Amino acid sequence: MTGRRHRPSRNWGARLHEIVWSGMRAVVLENELLRVTVLADKGGDVAEFCYKRRDMDFVWLSPEGIRAPRDVAGGAADDVAAFHDHYEGGWQEALPNGGAPTIYRGAALAQHGEVAGLPWDYDIAADDPGEVAVRLTVRARRLPLRVVKTFRLVSGSQELLIDEELANEAGVPLEVMWGHHIVFGAPFLRPGHRIRLPDGVEVVPHETAIHPAGRRVRPGGPYRWPDVPADGGGEVDLSVVPAHGELSEIVYLTGFTTGSYEIVDPAGGLGLGVRWDASVLPYLWMWQELGASLDYPWWGRAYVMGLEPFAGRPTDGLAEAAANGTALTLGPREVRTLWLRAAVIDRQ
Repeated sequence: MTGRRHRPSRNWGARLHEIVWSGMRAVVLENELLRVTVLADKGGDVAEFCYKRRDMDFVWLSPEGIRAPRDVAGGAADDVAAFHDHYEGGWQEALPNGGAPTIYRGAALAQHGEVAGLPWDYDIAADDPGEVAVRLTVRARRLPLRVVKTFRLVSGSQELLIDEELANEAGVPLEVMWGHHIVFGAPFLRPGHRIRLPDGVEVVPHETAIHPAGRRVRPGGPYRWPDVPADGGGEVDLSVVPAHGELSEIVYLTGFTTGSYEIVDPAGGLGLGVRWDASVLPYLWMWQELGASLDYPWWGRAYVMGLEPFAGRPTDGLAEAAANGTALTLGPREVRTLWLRAAVIDRQ
């Protein structure tokens, strides 16, 4: 479904546009301060989150650019490449698997599979100068799951509103990993940016180093945010974004009573604040790929950091999260709701 056709055009207040980007259906939600582009034909990804006042797009786009999943060909079959071959950066829904390929109750799931690679149906839920909204819907292929996600933008606001429903359409309980794969990079992310979290958050390092050169954070934990034991002795302040080339690492942040974080440029006062329902997504994955990985898939070209609200950990896939009890459990025919907000911070 491609929404209502022949709607009156409007170039003021809140408005939306149905476009085609690299051969894929997309919807642009726009107001006086923000322009947000959602790829309906690829995962419902947010491929643009531009703050007009400073011409700053908080979405990192990979050097490969926007590529439709149907146009990727020529490589060997690979459950990791199934995600990376059409990964444009941006902001994805990860469901029902987080991280590495896995097999869950006989269903083989690829990296971050499966809804991030699927086309979503959409319809226009609101379209007037005061507010615009688009509702996207998808059904997973290997697990009986249905997601309805509504993006909303209000006139004069610099906050994107997202509300979701996740339904288990089976008559048996299911476990899932559910997350928002939010990644920051150029033009926004630079060394020295600050990450601010609520009091009481703890850090659980990934069990093993994810890069051959090692890691900054000592294994073990949990440690109290932000000053944690360094792997080589001393302490490391995780709230400061490191320099280019220093590391590839992932840690899991826990203990959120209120789901929120800010990532801010202390020099310019510009940043993004994200809030979400931590009763549904109790963890925040912090993934940093800061130019250290010189082979596939990054080739030294990625200076990116993910701050990703998630149900389930670690990034070893759904089977591991189900076994360790961190996955989200959905009862037969159960529907769970989730809200998430992303707002520009401008303290200049």
